[in-house]
Amino acid sequence: MGHVFDFNDAKDYQRWLNSPNRHFAAELESRLMLDMLNPLPGETLLDIGCGSGASLKPFLDFGLQVTGIDPSPYMLDMAIGQIKDRVDFYREFAEDLPFGDNSFNYAILITTLEFVKDPLKAIEEACRVAKDRVFLGVLNRYALKGIQRRVKGMFSPTIFNKARFFSVWEIKQMFVTHLGETPMSWRTVCQLPATPNGLLSRLERSRLIQRCPFGTFAGVVVSLVPRFRTRPLTLRYEAKKATHPLPSLPLWR
Repeated sequence: MGHVFDFNDAKDYQRWLNSPNRHFAAELESRLMLDMLNPLPGETLLDIGCGSGASLKPFLDFGLQVTGIDPSPYMLDMAIGQIKDRVDFYREFAEDLPFGDNSFNYAILITTLEFVKDPLKAIEEACRVAKDRVFLGVLNRYALKGIQRRVKGMFSPTIFNKARFFSVWEIKQMFVTHLGETPMSWRTVCQLPATPNGLLSRLERSRLIQRCPFGTFAGVVVSLVPRFRTRPLTLRYEAKKATHPLPSLPLWR
């Protein structure tokens, strides 16, 4: 079991989400998720590690049928308080999902991998229950903000002291380890100081800028391609011996 948020963790995390400089970042992250996942209204989505439900709202507004799981009862209480009955919530762990294979069109993990015990197992489970695409959103190990968080954690306790940070390359390698070579793409946002207007805002939305691997929030999406293992079957066959001699045929000359 990885780190499960207690009451104080949940309050600290919600306070971070509600901080003024998070609003523009949240907008960029939501646009990135929808753009990369490219869902259709009416399809189904599982949010693995849904937390307080902040990442669910863009998908609900888009018209998806959403299910959320989280191991923390305190985070689930916050999510239910904000979203009510628009989402089916379950208290479960990312490494052992209670759903059948191909139960959802999409599965997402947003700042979830940082806190699980077995990241590769969590990815395997996400790929098992989804049939179209899986999206991972992580706090980038090599972003300047990520480095600042780790340094700050050396001098004062923060929720990020309990997190494990990943890079785009590490996420891609975990997907390849489980799925082999499969269609995959990545982008990052929050490269620049947070500002909702002006030139910096337009640059943040640029596909070219989002191909820089050092943004604070990194998104990786993989398309799940069915794979089949084939092998030749050995057929046992024995020729039957003739029990009656064949009649002789005349020779024509």
